[in-house]
Amino acid sequence: MAIPLVKSINKFVRAAFDFRQQRRDAEKAKAMVRVLFVCMGNICRSPVAEGVFRRMLESAGLASKVYVDSAGTHSYHVGAPPDPRSQATALRRGVDLRDLRARRVTVADFAEFDYVLAMDRDNFEHLLALCGQSPLRNRIQLFMEYAPTLPEQEVPDPYYGGPNGFERVMDLIEEAAEGLLVNVRQRYQI
Repeated sequence: MAIPLVKSINKFVRAAFDFRQQRRDAEKAKAMVRVLFVCMGNICRSPVAEGVFRRMLESAGLASKVYVDSAGTHSYHVGAPPDPRSQATALRRGVDLRDLRARRVTVADFAEFDYVLAMDRDNFEHLLALCGQSPLRNRIQLFMEYAPTLPEQEVPDPYYGGPNGFERVMDLIEEAAEGLLVNVRQRYQI
């Protein structure tokens, strides 16, 4: 009796995932600009950046023009939701991450995204290696380049630290996201 129930639940979950993916693919196809945030496991920094930037785009009336996603350079957490500490920190600032799921960055992402933004130098180097000598390498940047007034050049990984690390990550991401939004608006005249 339990086996058919498990199969039914798995079928339902898969159908929901497929529907979500189809909706995201349609949004990506319609967007003028595509932005991908990348960290190591796609459960702390990059989903927070995705959520923060989406909120900014919605506030600016640009959500339909700019597609936002996040990914990890490693496959440790594929399919998992963002870390509960990231979710709690983001939610305190009005950003809901519950619908996000970790995925690993792919070679196709370099062609599909206009901005591929690494949270730190290590993940930046992983992205360069994955991209190879493609002319698309110029799409890969450090996210903190969009916060030139801050001394930090990287968004630190808060995974092994305490709650203050998640708050600091949120501060850095909000600052860099504001700079990114200015850049996107200027570059694409939107």
